Amino acid sequence: MNIISAIIGTPLGWIMWLCYSVVKNYGLAIILFTIITKAILFPLSIKQQKNSVKMASFQPKLQAIQKRYANNKEKLSEEMNKLYQKEGYNPMSGCLPLFIQFPILFGLIDVIYNPLKHMLRFPSEAITKAVEISNSVLGTTGGAHVSSQQLGVISAYQADPGAFSVLGTEFGQDLLDRLANFDLTFFGLNFAQTPHWGLNLIVLIPIISGLTSFLLSLQSMHNMKIQQQDQAGGGMMKSMMYIMPLFSVFFAFSVPAGVGFYWIVSNVVSIGQSALLNKMYDPRKIAEARKQAEEEAKQLERQERIEAKRKAVAGKDKASKEAVKGMTEKELNRLKLAQARKRDAEKYGEEYVEVTDDDLK
Repeated sequence: MNIISAIIGTPLGWIMWLCYSVVKNYGLAIILFTIITKAILFPLSIKQQKNSVKMASFQPKLQAIQKRYANNKEKLSEEMNKLYQKEGYNPMSGCLPLFIQFPILFGLIDVIYNPLKHMLRFPSEAITKAVEISNSVLGTTGGAHVSSQQLGVISAYQADPGAFSVLGTEFGQDLLDRLANFDLTFFGLNFAQTPHWGLNLIVLIPIISGLTSFLLSLQSMHNMKIQQQDQAGGGMMKSMMYIMPLFSVFFAFSVPAGVGFYWIVSNVVSIGQSALLNKMYDPRKIAEARKQAEEEAKQLERQERIEAKRKAVAGKDKASKEAVKGMTEKELNRLKLAQARKRDAEKYGEEYVEVTDDDLK
């Protein structure tokens, strides 16, 4: 996992470095970083929303298939796949943003754990030297855990800046100036610190992380209700509505506060993005428009069939006479009466009135 995080962390580190260079504030850099990554992934979110809208439009057909083949799982799966192919729907597309979100999260962990590499752009030799000085200042023999050694350098410099003067001598004063001016705090919160239970402000990060995750899950449940998703999917979403906030709280207590803050900002941006997409592609309106279009198509098809039968009865279209052979006497009478009414309407300029069953009694 560390190797994967490091690989993903490299390009994300450049983005974070650019954000920090612009705003000169670590918390604002994380906010800007989140907005940029969300903007990059926005086309995927649009695709996911369109997929959800498409799902809502053929949901009645899906429910009919589920009811018809409830006792035949193999046939149910076959018919559902046929429907998905016909409608151009990919059931897995909704998971894609989530699959991408987690690699970003683990990459960001690498960025926050290694500020000398990603944010301050120290060469590897300077990082090794800085860690050695940090171990000496903090009084450790084995040094901090490998994942937090560079964060330890930040803490050690704050405790004893003079001990790092050799860093400037060997690698240049500019390097030392970067370390001196680097600040991992935001509104008094040290984003390098891992939150823990107690009477401290840093504990708010996991709490707010869980709260925003719950609000996002609640919004997803509401969207699912609008889209009239199936009950099985609804049950899964109800479970996730409680599991994800708990996971967020646990996760935020396990990593530096900067990662938890990113998770908070990401949830807030996702809530706003989801609201925007629901306005752009409202599942209810699009489903209603599609239903109306299908009804109009069926009505047109019925009118065309009636017209073909009229021509057959009148003998104007020999090819369509075959369509009359299977008609009942009542259907033939209906067509003859409809034909007579149409002639009268054309002759006297009257409005044509469709034939009803009452007219045939």
